[in-house]
Amino acid sequence: MQSRPKIIVTGANGQLGKELKDLADTYSAFDFIFLSRADLPIHHFELVRNYFNTLKPDYCINCAAYTAVDRAEEEKDLAFLVNAEAVGVLAAVCKQHDTKLIHISTDYVFDGQSTVPYKEDSPTNPQSVYGASKLKGEKEALELNADVIIIRTSWVYSSYGKNFVKTMMKLMKEKNELNVVNDQVGSPTYAADLAEVIMQIIIFSEGVHSDNTQQPTLNTQGIYHFSNDGVISWFDFANAIKEMTGSTVVIKPVSTSSYPTVVIRPAYSVLNKTKIQKNFEVKLKDWKKSLENCIKKIK
Repeated sequence: MQSRPKIIVTGANGQLGKELKDLADTYSAFDFIFLSRADLPIHHFELVRNYFNTLKPDYCINCAAYTAVDRAEEEKDLAFLVNAEAVGVLAAVCKQHDTKLIHISTDYVFDGQSTVPYKEDSPTNPQSVYGASKLKGEKEALELNADVIIIRTSWVYSSYGKNFVKTMMKLMKEKNELNVVNDQVGSPTYAADLAEVIMQIIIFSEGVHSDNTQQPTLNTQGIYHFSNDGVISWFDFANAIKEMTGSTVVIKPVSTSSYPTVVIRPAYSVLNKTKIQKNFEVKLKDWKKSLENCIKKIK
C-alpha cells in the first residue's frame, strides 16, 4: 500500500499556517505535519536537518518568516538570517531529500513605483530591510534548488493573527473617526484563498488536474504572483470593512505623508497573476467576496 504524501508546514502558527491547518481535513490524501516557530525555528539549521532526516517529507510549505517590517530596520541581521539564509538552507535540505519546496514571498521586493501590475520578471528594487531580506531569500532558494516554487503575495489578512482587517474591526468599535491612507493601492489576499491555491499547486505537482485526470507532472518551478482579484486603496479596504460590519465610524482619506513610518510602504502593490492562473488553472476570487467570507468567520 502506497503511503500518503507528507507535507511539512513551517511557521504553522501564522495566518497562512493556520488557514492551511483548517484545510488539512479536506485534503485527506496527504499527511500534514504543522511545525510552529517553537517546534522548528528555521534559522536553527541543525534542527531543520534533523526534522527532514526523520520525517522525509514530500512537500514543505514555508510560511515561516520575519515579518515585522518596521522593526527589521533595527534587526537587520535577524531579518536576513530568517528570511534569506534560513530559506537557502531549507531549499538545499529540500533538494537533498527530494522534497518540493513552496516558499512564500512578498510584493515588498518591488519599489512600488510602477503603474502597471508587476510581473514575475519585473525588475526588483526593495526599499526596506524586510523587502531586501525576502528578495535575498528568493535568490538563495532558486540558486540552491532549481525545483522551488515561490509565491509572492500582498496585503495578507485572515481571521487569525494581526492584520489590517482585524485591526480595523477593533478600531471601528472603539472610535468615532478613523484616518486611512488613500494613496497606496494594491490587491488584498485572504490567506484562506492562498492556502487553497497552495494545495491546488501540490495536487497539480502530483499530476492530478482539475478534471481529476492523471496528467504528466509539469516543470512548474519558479516565481509566481498571487492575490485576490481587484485593485483598491487602504481607504477603500477600510470602507468595505465598515460596510460589511455595519459600523457607523467616519473614515477620512489621508495621504501617506501624514503618517510617517520607519519604512516607506509601496505606493503600488498590484501583482500580475496571469502566470499562476495559466500554469495551475487557478481561478481568482474577487477581493470583496473573500473579505465577506473572512468577516463572517471572525464574527
